[in-house]
Amino acid sequence: MKVYTLVFLVACAPPDPEGPPPWAFPDPLDGPAMRGPGGALVDQPADRLWENCAFLDGGEGDINHHNLVVPYRGHALMPWAPEFGGISGLTFFDLHDPCQPEAVGFAKDPGLRESHAIGLAMLPEGDPHAGDWAVTDWLGGIGTGGIMFWDISDPTAPTVASTLETPDFLYPDAYARVTLSVAWQYPWVYVGAADNGVIVVDATDPRAPVVVNQVRFDNGLRVGGVFAMGDRLLVTGAEVAATAILDISDPASPQPIPGGAFEVQNAAGQSIDYYFANLAGDLALFAPKEGGGGAILYDIADASAPTHRSEYILPDANGGYVFWDEGYVFSGGSTRADVIDFRDLDNPTLVGTGRLTGDLDTITPWGNVALLAVDAEAVDGQGTAVMPWRSEPDLDGPTVMAVQPKNGTENVAVTARVGLGMSEMVDPGSAFEGAVRLYAVADDGTETPVRGWVTAQENTVTYTPKAPLAPNTRYRVEVAPGGLVDISFNPVVDAWSSTFRTAP
Repeated sequence: MKVYTLVFLVACAPPDPEGPPPWAFPDPLDGPAMRGPGGALVDQPADRLWENCAFLDGGEGDINHHNLVVPYRGHALMPWAPEFGGISGLTFFDLHDPCQPEAVGFAKDPGLRESHAIGLAMLPEGDPHAGDWAVTDWLGGIGTGGIMFWDISDPTAPTVASTLETPDFLYPDAYARVTLSVAWQYPWVYVGAADNGVIVVDATDPRAPVVVNQVRFDNGLRVGGVFAMGDRLLVTGAEVAATAILDISDPASPQPIPGGAFEVQNAAGQSIDYYFANLAGDLALFAPKEGGGGAILYDIADASAPTHRSEYILPDANGGYVFWDEGYVFSGGSTRADVIDFRDLDNPTLVGTGRLTGDLDTITPWGNVALLAVDAEAVDGQGTAVMPWRSEPDLDGPTVMAVQPKNGTENVAVTARVGLGMSEMVDPGSAFEGAVRLYAVADDGTETPVRGWVTAQENTVTYTPKAPLAPNTRYRVEVAPGGLVDISFNPVVDAWSSTFRTAP
C-alpha cells in the first residue's frame, strides 16, 4: 500500500509596519449615479423664443400656487403650495426635452407651505443618516409651523421624514412671524424667520432636527432670505431695505460683522425696499419693489463694506424673486418675468421678457429655457410654464466665482466651513467628496485629505469638515475637473484651488 503525505504550504505576508493605506478622495467621475437625464440640451427654434411651450402640473390637488424649481440628481424638483398650506406637495419632472415635460413622481402633504428655497443633502452609504433629503417650509396650523424634512430617496414617492416647530411661529400673517427660506450647510440649517430673525437648527439626523439658537435683529430687518457660503451668512429682508451679513464661522452662534448691516440703495443713493434676494459668489442680488422692478447688485466681497455695484430698473415691474445664471439675472416682476444680461456689470441690458397669467413672481433659469411660475391667480393647470429664451443649449460647465474663506485668509476658525459660489446652479447629486476636496498641508508640502460632507443649494457648494480643523494649519480646497455638474450635466472643466490658514 502506498502512503501519500499531503503538505500544505501557506505563505504569510509579514505585518505591514505602516498599517492600512491612508484614505484618499475618490475619483471625481465616480460620484453617485444620477437618477434622471438632466436638463435642457435641445435647440429651440427662433420663432419659439419668449413663448410658453409647456406647463408643469404638480398632480392631483395642485391649486397652482408655484414658485422656484431646483435640480436634484437629474430631475427637476418642483414644490407646489400656497402660503396658507393645506393642499401642497412635491413633484419630480424629467425635463430633458423641456417642452415635453414628464412627471416622474409626486407626494402630497397638507403641511408644506409656500417654498422660497429648498435645502438639499445627499448623504452616502455608510453614513448613519444616509439618504436623499430636502428641507422646506412647514405650516402645521394657525399657531404652529416651522420647517419640514422630506426623504426624497425615491423620486417616485417622496415622504415626510419629520417636522420641526420653530420658536414664536404664528400664522396667518404671511410675512411677520413665519418661516420664509432655508439654507442647509449640512448638518446646519439656517432658517429665515421674518420678525423672528434667523433660527439655527442642527439637522445631523433629518428625522430628529433640533433648534440650537435664534438670532434677532433690531434694525428693521424682517428676514426673508438666508444664503450661507462658507463662514458667511447673507441675511436679506422681505419687503424692506435692511440687510445684514453675519459671521457663522461658529455655525451654532452667528455673530454680526462690523459694517455688515446696511440698507440696499439704488444708484442715486436712495434706500430701496426689495421683495427677495439671492447670492452669486460675491454678488448679492436684490429684486426691488419700490419704484420699479429688475435687479440691484451689491458687491459683498468685503463683508464689512458692501457696495452698490450695478443695477437695471424696470419701471413697470414689481420685484419678486431673482436668480443668477452665467452672468444673466432672471427677475420676476409680478406682471412680467425678465432676463437681464449682467455679464458686463457696467452696462447691463435687457434680453427679453416672458409672460404668464397670474402673480408672476418667479423665473428660474433652466439652460436655454426658463421656468415661469405664479403664486396666485393662475389659469388652472398653468402655475408653471416652460419658456425658451435662447436658441442654443447651455454647453458650459459651472465655474467658481468666489470662495469663502477667501484665498490666503489667515486666522480662520477651526469650526469654519468652505463655501464656493458657482456661476450657475449645480446639481446636488454631483456634490460629493471626489468633486470638492479639502487637504491639510504640512510645512514640507505633504497633503492629507480631510473628510467632510459636500452639499449644494442652487449656486452655492459647501464643504463641511466632519471634525474641527487643526489650529495654525494651512488648508487647500480643490475643485476637481469633471466632478461638479450643472443641470444639463455639463461638468467643471478646469481644476481650481484656494488656500487658507486656521487660527492658532
